[in-house]
Amino acid sequence: MKYVTLLSTLFILMSVTSTAKKCHVINFRSPNLLPESFTWDPKYQHFIVGSTRHHKILAVSDAGVVETLISDTSLPSNSSFLGLAVDRHNNRLLTVIHRRSPPFNALASYDLQYRRRLFLSPLLDDESIAMITSAVAVDYSGNAYVTDSSNDVIWKVDSNGVVSILSKSKAFKSHPVDATTEYHKTGLNGIVYSSRGYLLVVQSNTGKLFKVNVDDGIARTVTLNKNLTGANGIAVRSDGVVLVVSRDKLYFLNSNDGWGEGGVYDETTLEVEKSPTAVIVGDEKRVYVLYGYVMEGKMGNEERDEFSIVEVESEVENFEEPIWLYILIGLGLTYFMFWRFQMHRLVETLNKKTV
Repeated sequence: MKYVTLLSTLFILMSVTSTAKKCHVINFRSPNLLPESFTWDPKYQHFIVGSTRHHKILAVSDAGVVETLISDTSLPSNSSFLGLAVDRHNNRLLTVIHRRSPPFNALASYDLQYRRRLFLSPLLDDESIAMITSAVAVDYSGNAYVTDSSNDVIWKVDSNGVVSILSKSKAFKSHPVDATTEYHKTGLNGIVYSSRGYLLVVQSNTGKLFKVNVDDGIARTVTLNKNLTGANGIAVRSDGVVLVVSRDKLYFLNSNDGWGEGGVYDETTLEVEKSPTAVIVGDEKRVYVLYGYVMEGKMGNEERDEFSIVEVESEVENFEEPIWLYILIGLGLTYFMFWRFQMHRLVETLNKKTV
């Protein structure tokens, strides 16, 4: 009877563990926001969301409560907030500003405590050069790194707003581009700073991942087991797992040699019609994707007012975790059964000696 009870307990534990936890979905409202980027602020425990239609940046709680964090009406008209990054060490928000026509590209820095602009650094001196700045990353010293998707350039902006070019590596132009894709003109896009002192950058039109030295700008292509088709945003978890969002997938990647080589070990399908454009790591290593419906806006829809931030999990990771728990439970049960068997034999031996 006791064995049946133990087996029943084991079955219940396995059933509870195998029940997938419900992923976190945050729906929030803001008329015609059409956000392309977002980030997580660990100090204030909220998401920060940009806008391609308004000169404002929102704070969104995990319950979907919206507050205007930054409203900067002094920016050029028709400009958009694209890439966002929180400088945790200096309590600043860094955001890429882009306007298509007349062209304007800059990096803005905002104090998150007082919610005021610290600087606005233009990233283009010669307006005759077509340029689309898209994403930004920040290192521990407050240096920001901005990608130019049109020219495959990485800009560097120091903590005081001084601009320089970090990299125009030939590696960025060394891979063939399929001219039939919608994104064939979009080069370097998502960028992230690794705590080990280098940048990882994705290229949309080739699906390649690059490792870039922050001291000299030397870039090397990371050897992967597959191309990251249509890669857009990128993030890195504290355990070293790299996440890349494309138009229809979220890729999970890892590397055993500091990103000389790497591999995609899982892919999660995303909802294309909602325009997933960015991925971030929030609290407790939870991974979130932004559904900003940007393509609707490009097609002329000005009526949308509801958007979402959705937690995405790896099925491979979810499968592996309970397997190890089952093994541990099984080992524990085996040890217990063995112990009972040994105790039973000991009691029988003692009884025989007593007789």
